[in-house]
Amino acid sequence: MERRALPWPIRSVVAGTAGTTSMTLFYDVERRLRRRHRGPLDYDDSLVPGQIVAAIMHLPAMTAREDWDLGMALRWSYGSAFGLWHGLLRRRFGEPRASAIFAGTLMSATFSLFPLLGRTPPPWRWPADLMASCLASHAVYVAAVALTDDHVLLPATA
Repeated sequence: MERRALPWPIRSVVAGTAGTTSMTLFYDVERRLRRRHRGPLDYDDSLVPGQIVAAIMHLPAMTAREDWDLGMALRWSYGSAFGLWHGLLRRRFGEPRASAIFAGTLMSATFSLFPLLGRTPPPWRWPADLMASCLASHAVYVAAVALTDDHVLLPATA
């Protein structure tokens, strides 16, 4: 059966979703490996993203559960939409430059927006294990987006 590629915007959103899924699974695996660690693994894995959303939207005081739910909604929406950015970069620059620029964009946003909007310490003051988790989880996300964006196909209709 002949296979054809999905249109690039759809493929790229699917790739962003695959990246978000991979990042979420990464956190699950890291928690299993670091059983003694308590609390969030990095700021993306904390209540901070939800608190940022609540502050931007001027929501009243939220419970920790509501902050977590807002953070998850943010992760899945921007994680999927960021796939479009990779798709645009891939069309313009090809691989591996697209993934390098994409990773740089993500890390620039992470290292600037958490301190600015989430009132976290600047990245050079993050604990080493938090920084390692942040870098590794984003590397997994970028790799999953790039691989999916390069290989997602749909069976052709008969």
